[in-house]
Amino acid sequence: MKLLRPVLVAILSAALAFAAEDGRTAPTTASASILPREFGGWQSPSIQSSPDPAVADPTNAALLKEYGFTDVDLGTYTRDGRKLTVRAARFKDASGAYGAFTYYKTPAMVSEKVGDQSGSLNERVLFYRGNIVVDAVFESLTAMSAAELRELAGDLPLPRGNTAQLPSLPVYLPRESYEKNTAKYVVGPVGLEKISAPLSAQLVDFGADSEVVLGKFTTSEGTATLMLISYPTPAIAADHLKKIDQAQAPSAPIFDKRTGPLVAVVTGDVSSSEAKALLAAVNYEANVTWNENTHFTQKDNIGNLVVNILYLCFILAGFCLVAGLAFGGLRILIKRRYPGRFFDRPENVEFISLHLSEKPPESPESKVSSSINAV
Repeated sequence: MKLLRPVLVAILSAALAFAAEDGRTAPTTASASILPREFGGWQSPSIQSSPDPAVADPTNAALLKEYGFTDVDLGTYTRDGRKLTVRAARFKDASGAYGAFTYYKTPAMVSEKVGDQSGSLNERVLFYRGNIVVDAVFESLTAMSAAELRELAGDLPLPRGNTAQLPSLPVYLPRESYEKNTAKYVVGPVGLEKISAPLSAQLVDFGADSEVVLGKFTTSEGTATLMLISYPTPAIAADHLKKIDQAQAPSAPIFDKRTGPLVAVVTGDVSSSEAKALLAAVNYEANVTWNENTHFTQKDNIGNLVVNILYLCFILAGFCLVAGLAFGGLRILIKRRYPGRFFDRPENVEFISLHLSEKPPESPESKVSSSINAV
């Protein structure tokens, strides 16, 4: 038993250590650095980090905060006498990064293959990857500038779990007649005001957990604006559609409809037929998804836990059997080779004998006559 005790303590200690490691939460990405000191031959002597959105963009600090801004890294890189200025803003999730990217993106930008989405204009390259938006300004561009930024994008830390999911609302914007780089995704009243949306924040009601995407479309009469509002349920969407219809001004009519939990609104230079065609292109499709962790991984499966417990029981039973046989066999071997030297020495053996096979001694009364005994 003394031999098994250290083994059991070691097994329990290892199990507790594994459970503690498994249950330990991963460190927050906000505590890690965003920008590397070196990438693609570019080097920066120091990286400035700040949790203040005003450091990232003094003009749009409130907007960045609305998107879920967490921190920003600023770095000035040099290579072969050239300079590169990089600003990397991190958000709580990929939706916030996507929204900020759509806000800073301009129609004049050319699409590039950097990160998840990107655009360039002259010496400026804007892209986002995961929950990070990067704004890079080169002193002078070369043929390898895009490849160098792709290397930078690969070095950026990525979000985990549901924070890496992009919003699904922009998918419902029609592709026909869409003017490139005009989609804007907003999640609050600050962003709604900055993109000059046709509806007020009061009508959209962000308190109902709504989100908005807006895009420009070319029509025969000019440019139309399509605004999609997503609500948690179709009933909430229907209620807000009634409020939007009641708030319409006769001088500036709008075209709208509801499809599932989405409300679509068309305004601008557009005819009635084109507006209806644009609305008809917006159709909600319900996809059943499950974003919550089901904990049905190989590690968390209860069946695997039971099997592992059985394995542990067999291992312990086998260990006890081997230890018992080894202890008993070693004792027998020593007794045979060294009899009476280590085990069962005469001075250490105490044996109580009852002598049941021996005749008992005669009683002193046996020599007395029967007559006296009878008295």
